Amino acid sequence: MQKISMLINGEARQATGGATFERRNPLDGTVATMAPAATAADAAAAVDAAAAAFETWSRTGPGERRALLLKAAHALETKGSTLIASMAAETGAGASWGGFNVHLAVGMLQEAAGLTTQISGEVIPSDVPGSLALAVRRPAGVVLGIAPWNAPVILGVRAIATPLACGNTVVFKGSELSPATHGLIVECFKDAGFPPGVVNFVTNAPADAAAVVEAIISHPALRRVNFTGSTRVGRLIAQTCAKYLKPAVLELGGKAPMVVLDDADLDAAVNGAAFGAFANSGQICMSTERIVVDNKIADAFVERLAAKATKLPLGDPRKGPVVLGSVVDASTVERCNALIDDALAKGAKLVCGGKAENTLMPATLLDHVTPAMRIYHDESFGPVKPIVRVDGLEEAVRVANDNPYGLSAAVFGRDIARAWQVANRIDSGICHVNGPTVHDEAQMPFGGVKDSGYGRFGGRAGIDSFTELRWITVQTTDRHYPF
Repeated sequence: MQKISMLINGEARQATGGATFERRNPLDGTVATMAPAATAADAAAAVDAAAAAFETWSRTGPGERRALLLKAAHALETKGSTLIASMAAETGAGASWGGFNVHLAVGMLQEAAGLTTQISGEVIPSDVPGSLALAVRRPAGVVLGIAPWNAPVILGVRAIATPLACGNTVVFKGSELSPATHGLIVECFKDAGFPPGVVNFVTNAPADAAAVVEAIISHPALRRVNFTGSTRVGRLIAQTCAKYLKPAVLELGGKAPMVVLDDADLDAAVNGAAFGAFANSGQICMSTERIVVDNKIADAFVERLAAKATKLPLGDPRKGPVVLGSVVDASTVERCNALIDDALAKGAKLVCGGKAENTLMPATLLDHVTPAMRIYHDESFGPVKPIVRVDGLEEAVRVANDNPYGLSAAVFGRDIARAWQVANRIDSGICHVNGPTVHDEAQMPFGGVKDSGYGRFGGRAGIDSFTELRWITVQTTDRHYPF
């Protein structure tokens, strides 16, 4: 068991009154982490600390910010094995997924370091003679970052790195399901030498989440919110932000379609589907959640995908390398089992896998899924995936768009121009031609449309999200006035 602390103004803190909460391992129920259960007063203190630090940090030069972010990247890389073990203990994640989290998060910090000198503006022609009109960007202020448990290192770093690069200070609210993993990330910023108050860390018991989040968002010094998580919670965050007129970047749920056209390279499509559907047991916002296959090649595709899926290693990630570790909790098992029962009762065919009795869930494929079945519409967020057969390109596009989400998507086809046209017709913030739905790079604009949220993380798009754009003029000559 790990016992962790919050970080406020550079100092390790327990919650007011000493309250704590437990995070238990999803496989055996042992206590993985004991974490502080912050009060609203603790949350407000974290914003106060960030606001005080902003006065100096916002004026810190890009070279110094870059150097500190690179030190944080090195510190994170050094903690790689500890982070992987923490993910296994708190969320049941396999070592390969944990290692990828560390690898990409290091890249995100390095990319953020490079952004410090990319925060630029422009000169805009003015109709006023002698007026030098400038559009300039400045740090927004205190930023609240809220990250989930499923990719805790990637999404925890993403919530912090670009805001810091832009000169903001951060209050990072750790997930109730991965508090120690998120605490390790914050340790990296402290180890790198960031000044006190620039990065603050709070944890809360699940029952206190709404009060803690509102205490932070309502604080007058809070200027931005970034949240990654479910659409249900994202709506609540958006409502709270609207109440206090605070801008937000929201990356929410998904039902990512993977379209397999009749001319697809089947081996490439099978490999892309297996990775997109079953990486981290399907518990990724970009996970392939609807496999849309042309009837002309469906039988061959399903046969090959089932053969690959049944061979994916499943087991306790603490005991050795696996592809499918534990899912995060029993509620995931219950939800996925109910989706399987509903689909089979309505005519779907179980190709491989099946219902689970514990959090070690096998890779499961359901073929001949129709809109009458819950899994056609509902996000499984587990290793249970529907296959929908279609006749032709037009029906494939219609089925791909037949859901309220729009985060990631993929299209497989040998005719690249044709596949590109299909990709352009899919309503999603991200789409990959002949690549899996699960793909992320630090410099890319990442985010969704529709019920998958709004705003963008990553690269220069992140600068737009975490800075204020100002119009400033300088009158360089005498100005004529009408009176």
